[in-house]
Amino acid sequence: MVATIAVRDLKKSYGSVLAVDGISFEVEQGEFFGILGPNGAGKTTTLEILEGLREPDAGQVTVLGMQPWPRNAALLPRIGVQLQASSFFERLTAREQLRTFASLYGVSQQRADEMLSTVGLDDRADARTEKLSGGQAQRLSIACTLVHDPELVFLDEPTGALDPQARRNLWDLLRQINSDGRTVVLTTHHMDEAEILCDRVAIMDHGKILQAGPPAALVRGLDSPVRISVESGQLDLAGARKLAASAGGTDGVTDDGVSLTIATREPAPVLAGLAEQHALTGLRVQGATLEDVFLSLTGREYRA
Repeated sequence: MVATIAVRDLKKSYGSVLAVDGISFEVEQGEFFGILGPNGAGKTTTLEILEGLREPDAGQVTVLGMQPWPRNAALLPRIGVQLQASSFFERLTAREQLRTFASLYGVSQQRADEMLSTVGLDDRADARTEKLSGGQAQRLSIACTLVHDPELVFLDEPTGALDPQARRNLWDLLRQINSDGRTVVLTTHHMDEAEILCDRVAIMDHGKILQAGPPAALVRGLDSPVRISVESGQLDLAGARKLAASAGGTDGVTDDGVSLTIATREPAPVLAGLAEQHALTGLRVQGATLEDVFLSLTGREYRA
């Protein structure tokens, strides 16, 4: 099967800055694929090249079997693009906004109105776009992206700055987009989002792909201890260290006054020891996450 997206040795520079440094990857039909990385990693530049918005310096790129650059008019009706920052026409209602986008693709007003229902904006159809909440505006932006029924959808940080409820609501919509058979390419700074939504992810930094694969496989490949936490006061630090040592060693014991946490690669005997001492109140067991993988690859220093 021909890949929906195929990238070979892609490069892009801005002056002396090498934004994309020889990356290669493929995205299969119907796949939910995530591109992750710190600020300046090259994620948005990569997406813009795939979308035909930016010319690469070197390498080969095919999208749905076609080259996106020079700007390919045959490709435009088959892809949907939601950029990092969405701008709407001023003084239009949600319905008018979506109908305007639909008209650009020769899509009927009926289809536009159906998309309002799909993204759960029926009750806000007559609200002007500047009156929509952040989550509602993001859903309208995605409706505009999908109104012409594209095969491939690009989403650049669609849940940035949304509150937890709006993020979860949007996740449901993104799952539905993918389950309808569309291929989705997502960039995000939220590791939990990528872990839940994506079939595979590529982690980028300094223009290179550091690691790629299914989130669960990347997490399993990380040599990281399990963190076992209980409510403080049930066991003192000395007792916790003794328990961890008797269970085969520890990667650290901490107590912040709220939770006592034991990091260990042998969780079973530690849990058994806590149970024997009736110290299981507030028990929480946490293994590695995609965020741990991300930080192990890209480091913990702050990126502006």
